[in-house]
Amino acid sequence: MKIVNLEAAPSVVNCFMAQLRDVNYQQNRALFRGNMQRIGHAMAYELSRTLSYSVKSVQTPLGVKEVPTYDDRIVVGTVLRAGLAFHQGFLDVFDQADAAFVAAYRDEGKKDELKIHLEYMAAPDINGSTFLLVDPMLATGGSLELAYRTFLQMGRPKTLHICCVIAAEEGIAHLQQLFPDDDVTLWLAGIDPSLNELAYIVPGLGDAGDLSFGEKISKSGIALNLD
Repeated sequence: MKIVNLEAAPSVVNCFMAQLRDVNYQQNRALFRGNMQRIGHAMAYELSRTLSYSVKSVQTPLGVKEVPTYDDRIVVGTVLRAGLAFHQGFLDVFDQADAAFVAAYRDEGKKDELKIHLEYMAAPDINGSTFLLVDPMLATGGSLELAYRTFLQMGRPKTLHICCVIAAEEGIAHLQQLFPDDDVTLWLAGIDPSLNELAYIVPGLGDAGDLSFGEKISKSGIALNLD
Protein backbone atom coordinates (compact mmCIF):
# COMPACT_ATOMS: atom_id res chain seq x y z
CA MET A 1 0.00 0.00 0.00
CA LYS A 2 1.29 3.42 -0.96
CA ILE A 3 0.92 6.21 1.62
CA VAL A 4 0.62 9.91 0.77
CA ASN A 5 0.71 12.19 3.82
CA LEU A 6 -0.17 15.80 2.97
CA GLU A 7 1.13 16.90 6.37
CA ALA A 8 4.68 16.05 5.29
CA ALA A 9 4.94 19.14 3.05
CA PRO A 10 3.92 22.55 4.46
CA SER A 11 0.70 23.84 2.91
CA VAL A 12 -2.57 25.50 3.86
CA VAL A 13 -3.87 22.00 4.74
CA ASN A 14 -1.79 22.25 7.92
CA CYS A 15 -3.74 25.39 8.86
CA PHE A 16 -7.04 23.58 8.38
CA MET A 17 -5.72 20.70 10.47
CA ALA A 18 -4.60 23.03 13.27
CA GLN A 19 -8.12 24.46 13.52
CA LEU A 20 -9.73 21.00 13.44
CA ARG A 21 -7.62 19.93 16.42
CA ASP A 22 -7.93 23.16 18.44
CA VAL A 23 -10.50 22.88 21.25
CA ASN A 24 -11.35 26.58 20.91
CA TYR A 25 -12.06 26.43 17.18
CA GLN A 26 -14.03 23.22 17.73
CA GLN A 27 -16.80 25.22 19.41
CA ASN A 28 -17.79 26.41 15.92
CA ARG A 29 -19.45 23.43 14.21
CA ALA A 30 -19.78 25.21 10.86
CA LEU A 31 -16.05 25.95 10.85
CA PHE A 32 -15.25 22.35 11.82
CA ARG A 33 -17.38 20.97 8.97
CA GLY A 34 -15.94 23.58 6.62
CA ASN A 35 -12.38 22.55 7.39
CA MET A 36 -13.25 18.89 6.86
CA GLN A 37 -14.68 19.86 3.49
CA ARG A 38 -11.67 22.01 2.55
CA ILE A 39 -9.27 19.18 3.36
CA GLY A 40 -11.44 17.00 1.12
CA HIS A 41 -11.01 19.58 -1.67
CA ALA A 42 -7.23 19.63 -1.28
CA MET A 43 -6.89 15.84 -1.08
CA ALA A 44 -9.15 15.35 -4.09
CA TYR A 45 -7.01 17.78 -6.10
CA GLU A 46 -3.84 15.87 -5.25
CA LEU A 47 -5.54 12.55 -5.98
CA SER A 48 -6.73 13.87 -9.36
CA ARG A 49 -3.11 13.88 -10.52
CA THR A 50 -3.13 10.06 -10.43
CA LEU A 51 -6.16 9.55 -12.69
CA SER A 52 -6.18 8.49 -16.35
CA TYR A 53 -6.56 11.36 -18.83
CA SER A 54 -7.25 11.72 -22.53
CA VAL A 55 -7.63 14.76 -24.75
CA LYS A 56 -11.15 15.87 -25.67
CA SER A 57 -12.32 18.62 -28.03
CA VAL A 58 -14.26 21.41 -26.34
CA GLN A 59 -16.32 23.83 -28.41
CA THR A 60 -15.92 27.43 -27.21
CA PRO A 61 -17.89 30.44 -28.57
CA LEU A 62 -14.88 31.25 -30.78
CA GLY A 63 -13.39 27.91 -31.72
CA VAL A 64 -12.32 24.47 -30.51
CA LYS A 65 -9.87 23.75 -27.69
CA GLU A 66 -8.20 20.41 -26.99
CA VAL A 67 -8.32 19.72 -23.23
CA PRO A 68 -7.08 16.67 -21.28
CA THR A 69 -9.81 15.46 -18.87
CA TYR A 70 -9.96 12.34 -16.75
CA ASP A 71 -11.65 9.16 -17.96
CA ASP A 72 -12.13 7.39 -14.60
CA ARG A 73 -15.61 6.51 -13.41
CA ILE A 74 -15.34 7.72 -9.84
CA VAL A 75 -17.40 6.49 -6.90
CA VAL A 76 -16.96 8.17 -3.51
CA GLY A 77 -17.97 5.99 -0.56
CA THR A 78 -18.20 7.03 3.06
CA VAL A 79 -19.25 5.87 6.51
CA LEU A 80 -22.20 7.71 8.06
CA ARG A 81 -22.31 10.10 9.82
CA ALA A 82 -18.83 11.38 10.63
CA GLY A 83 -17.66 11.26 7.02
CA LEU A 84 -20.35 13.49 5.50
CA ALA A 85 -18.52 16.85 5.45
CA PHE A 86 -15.25 15.25 4.28
CA HIS A 87 -17.20 13.30 1.66
CA GLN A 88 -18.79 16.51 0.34
CA GLY A 89 -15.33 17.96 -0.30
CA PHE A 90 -14.59 15.13 -2.74
CA LEU A 91 -17.98 15.48 -4.44
CA ASP A 92 -17.34 19.20 -4.90
CA VAL A 93 -14.18 18.40 -6.87
CA PHE A 94 -15.38 15.24 -8.65
CA ASP A 95 -18.80 16.67 -9.42
CA GLN A 96 -19.80 13.83 -11.77
CA ALA A 97 -18.95 11.10 -9.25
CA ASP A 98 -21.45 8.64 -7.85
CA ALA A 99 -21.84 8.35 -4.09
CA ALA A 100 -22.01 5.31 -1.80
CA PHE A 101 -22.84 5.11 1.90
CA VAL A 102 -22.70 2.63 4.75
CA ALA A 103 -23.90 3.14 8.32
CA ALA A 104 -21.46 1.59 10.78
CA TYR A 105 -20.98 2.09 14.49
CA ARG A 106 -19.00 0.54 17.27
CA ASP A 107 -19.98 -0.35 20.81
CA GLU A 108 -18.20 1.97 23.18
CA GLY A 109 -15.70 0.15 25.35
CA LYS A 110 -12.10 -0.87 25.70
CA LYS A 111 -10.02 -1.26 22.57
CA ASP A 112 -9.59 -5.03 22.86
CA GLU A 113 -13.36 -5.52 23.27
CA LEU A 114 -14.57 -3.43 20.34
CA LYS A 115 -17.52 -4.70 18.33
CA ILE A 116 -18.39 -2.99 15.05
CA HIS A 117 -21.90 -3.12 13.61
CA LEU A 118 -23.11 -2.28 10.11
CA GLU A 119 -26.79 -1.70 9.49
CA TYR A 120 -27.26 0.04 6.13
CA MET A 121 -25.75 0.38 2.67
CA ALA A 122 -26.76 2.40 -0.39
CA ALA A 123 -24.31 2.19 -3.27
CA PRO A 124 -24.11 2.01 -7.06
CA ASP A 125 -22.26 -0.64 -9.05
CA ILE A 126 -18.59 -0.08 -8.20
CA ASN A 127 -17.20 -2.77 -10.51
CA GLY A 128 -14.34 -1.34 -12.58
CA SER A 129 -14.59 2.08 -10.91
CA THR A 130 -12.01 4.28 -9.29
CA PHE A 131 -13.31 3.92 -5.75
CA LEU A 132 -12.55 6.53 -3.09
CA LEU A 133 -13.26 5.19 0.40
CA VAL A 134 -13.54 8.36 2.47
CA ASP A 135 -13.54 8.29 6.30
CA PRO A 136 -12.02 11.09 8.38
CA MET A 137 -10.61 9.00 11.26
CA LEU A 138 -8.53 5.83 10.85
CA ALA A 139 -8.15 4.41 14.36
CA THR A 140 -7.92 0.61 14.53
CA GLY A 141 -8.96 0.21 10.89
CA GLY A 142 -11.74 -2.21 11.81
CA SER A 143 -14.75 -0.13 10.74
CA LEU A 144 -13.03 0.91 7.52
CA GLU A 145 -12.26 -2.73 6.67
CA LEU A 146 -15.87 -3.71 7.39
CA ALA A 147 -17.15 -0.84 5.23
CA TYR A 148 -14.93 -1.85 2.30
CA ARG A 149 -15.91 -5.52 2.52
CA THR A 150 -19.55 -4.42 2.49
CA PHE A 151 -19.07 -2.21 -0.57
CA LEU A 152 -17.47 -5.18 -2.37
CA GLN A 153 -20.96 -6.68 -2.58
CA MET A 154 -21.52 -4.06 -5.30
CA GLY A 155 -18.49 -5.13 -7.39
CA ARG A 156 -14.72 -4.89 -7.34
CA PRO A 157 -13.17 -1.51 -8.19
CA LYS A 158 -10.36 -1.12 -10.69
CA THR A 159 -8.50 1.24 -8.35
CA LEU A 160 -8.89 1.85 -4.61
CA HIS A 161 -7.98 5.08 -2.82
CA ILE A 162 -8.51 5.26 0.96
CA CYS A 163 -8.80 8.87 2.12
CA CYS A 164 -8.58 9.89 5.79
CA VAL A 165 -7.94 13.11 7.68
CA ILE A 166 -6.07 11.61 10.66
CA ALA A 167 -4.70 8.09 11.04
CA ALA A 168 -3.18 6.31 14.01
CA GLU A 169 -0.07 4.29 13.27
CA GLU A 170 -1.90 1.16 14.46
CA GLY A 171 -4.66 1.70 11.89
CA ILE A 172 -2.11 2.22 9.12
CA ALA A 173 -0.38 -1.03 10.06
CA HIS A 174 -3.73 -2.83 9.90
CA LEU A 175 -4.39 -1.56 6.38
CA GLN A 176 -0.85 -2.43 5.29
CA GLN A 177 -1.57 -6.03 6.27
CA LEU A 178 -4.93 -5.91 4.53
CA PHE A 179 -3.54 -4.34 1.33
CA PRO A 180 0.13 -5.42 1.04
CA ASP A 181 0.53 -4.50 -2.64
CA ASP A 182 1.10 -1.07 -4.20
CA ASP A 183 -2.22 -1.02 -6.07
CA VAL A 184 -3.96 0.72 -3.12
CA THR A 185 -3.16 4.27 -2.00
CA LEU A 186 -3.80 5.68 1.48
CA TRP A 187 -4.17 9.48 1.52
CA LEU A 188 -3.76 11.29 4.85
CA ALA A 189 -3.59 14.82 6.22
CA GLY A 190 -1.97 13.75 9.50
CA ILE A 191 -0.52 10.73 11.32
CA ASP A 192 -0.76 10.38 15.11
CA PRO A 193 1.24 7.91 17.20
CA SER A 194 -1.24 6.03 19.35
CA LEU A 195 -4.71 5.02 20.49
CA ASN A 196 -5.99 5.28 24.04
CA GLU A 197 -7.72 2.46 25.92
CA LEU A 198 -11.04 3.37 24.24
CA ALA A 199 -9.47 3.27 20.76
CA TYR A 200 -9.56 7.04 20.24
CA ILE A 201 -6.68 8.59 18.30
CA VAL A 202 -4.18 10.50 20.47
CA PRO A 203 -3.67 13.43 20.24
CA GLY A 204 -6.31 13.30 17.48
CA LEU A 205 -9.18 15.74 17.60
CA GLY A 206 -12.00 13.94 19.41
CA ASP A 207 -15.19 12.55 17.88
CA ALA A 208 -15.49 13.92 14.34
CA GLY A 209 -19.18 13.07 14.10
CA ASP A 210 -20.09 14.81 17.36
CA LEU A 211 -17.99 17.86 16.50
CA SER A 212 -19.67 18.11 13.11
CA PHE A 213 -23.28 17.47 14.09
CA GLY A 214 -23.61 17.47 17.89
CA GLU A 215 -23.45 14.79 20.54
CA LYS A 216 -25.49 11.71 19.79
CA ILE A 217 -27.70 9.36 21.73
CA SER A 218 -27.21 6.18 19.71
CA LYS A 219 -30.13 3.86 19.15
CA SER A 220 -30.19 0.98 16.69
CA GLY A 221 -32.90 -1.25 15.36
CA ILE A 222 -35.65 1.36 15.86
CA ALA A 223 -39.11 0.29 14.67
CA LEU A 224 -41.99 2.75 14.31
CA ASN A 225 -45.70 2.02 14.22
CA LEU A 226 -47.19 4.18 11.45
CA ASP A 227 -50.86 3.50 12.24
